[in-house]
Amino acid sequence: MGLEQVLMLAAGVLGIRKLLAPKKRSRVLGVIPARYASTRFPGKPLVQILGKPMIQRTYEQAKKAVKLDRLVVATDDERIAEACRACGAEVVMTGEDIPNGTERCNEAASKLKESYDIVVNIQGDEPLIEPEIIDEVVQALQDAPDAVYSTPCTSLKPEEVEMRGRVKCITDQNGYAIYFSRGMLPYNKKGVVDPKHPYLLHLGLQCYDRGFLKKYGSMPATPLQLQEDLEQLKVIENGYKIKVITVDHKAHGVDEPEDVQSVEESSGGSAWSEGAAGSGGVRGEPRRGERGHGVTPDADSRAHKEDRPCDAP
Repeated sequence: MGLEQVLMLAAGVLGIRKLLAPKKRSRVLGVIPARYASTRFPGKPLVQILGKPMIQRTYEQAKKAVKLDRLVVATDDERIAEACRACGAEVVMTGEDIPNGTERCNEAASKLKESYDIVVNIQGDEPLIEPEIIDEVVQALQDAPDAVYSTPCTSLKPEEVEMRGRVKCITDQNGYAIYFSRGMLPYNKKGVVDPKHPYLLHLGLQCYDRGFLKKYGSMPATPLQLQEDLEQLKVIENGYKIKVITVDHKAHGVDEPEDVQSVEESSGGSAWSEGAAGSGGVRGEPRRGERGHGVTPDADSRAHKEDRPCDAP
């Protein structure tokens, strides 16, 4: 075999490998679902937090994430849309009958002319969301081509393990989710919390492969999903992989009106530098400020809404 034939054969092999190689998921869309008609807290996205609507605070924090190529607010309410446009946020109007934030994200992505490889569901009631966690969750999915979903967990204090509002997670040795539960997880033969065990609390940030997100809404509910009332169990029950990262997390979410004061007091305004809106969000720009998740979770935080869609009632 001559040199020319060897080179042609090598080029052919490289071409085949390139075709077979998994596509790199590089284009990233961030979506903040927001609805006005919450039964527990009507108009929640527009509640004022230190002089700005909460949805604006959340948008400004998320905008600092450098992994997002584009960030939009998805809403069915013109009042929310107007407040978002006033602060420079891009708005995508979605239907009023959408059942949850995940499907609202899917509709918003479908309405955009540009295509994206990854869609990040950012809860609209997390005005203290750390942009670094958004970046790390995106990177985790990009580094795990066999996963269709990535999500963060943080450490959970022993006294909170039996709280039903705290969703626990267990993973395998490679960081893929095995199960999520509202009960104690893992359970043990004594049936009591082990203060020495590193329990994991699931946080609500959700990062999806775009192709999978298109399928997700049409997938029927699964038995474990219905038992636990946790949407991500449908992913696992259908044989898909969820990549889990562990982060140090400090944040207060807003579930009820009394949470507003708690958020304002815990922030002290320090998380919200002036001029933050529009200052980030373009890949390659330097981060603003220091890493925002170097603190362990606040024991009194109600931010751990985990799997309740961010625009749920």
